Amino acid sequence: MGELKWYVVRSVSGQEKKAKNYLETELGRHNLTELVPQVLIPVEKVFEMRNGKKRVRERNLYPGYIIIHADLGHGEVDHIITSTPGVIGFLGDKDKKDAANNKPVPLHITEVNRILGIVDEAEQQTTATLDKPYVVGELVKVVDGPFNGFSGNVDEVFEERKKLNVVVKIFGRSQPVELSYTQVEKEV
Repeated sequence: MGELKWYVVRSVSGQEKKAKNYLETELGRHNLTELVPQVLIPVEKVFEMRNGKKRVRERNLYPGYIIIHADLGHGEVDHIITSTPGVIGFLGDKDKKDAANNKPVPLHITEVNRILGIVDEAEQQTTATLDKPYVVGELVKVVDGPFNGFSGNVDEVFEERKKLNVVVKIFGRSQPVELSYTQVEKEV
């Protein structure tokens, strides 16, 4: 067995999951799963507001791309990967004028660690990013924590920390409270 390296495979945008499933099925059918042990679609978890409710969905970090860990030393492996439905081909060496001789270029280990780190963070992350961040002056309702049920206006937004300063009325007095994005929802 040769050396396993990480490669980028281009797929039809929006059909990454379908291409990944086809790819894993084909590799299993040809008994090549030991040569391609991992097929990944890097995603991040995103909160979005729908009908006043918070929903979590996954968003592709790199639409149209699939990351694979493979040993391409065997000619059959890259042919099976590139002939899978939904797969366009490898991200390769574009400097060559002869497209037929383009060889897949493995990712540098720093790129792989960065991508895998993002994927790991997305799996462990309890506070995800919002599609539509909050803006100063916006009316929000507290849905979690000790101020549950209170409403207030956003005074400051800390995008990097995913937190807000919200001014709520407590016993008739305006009081600034720091809350995370997951503790509030937009008033409709």
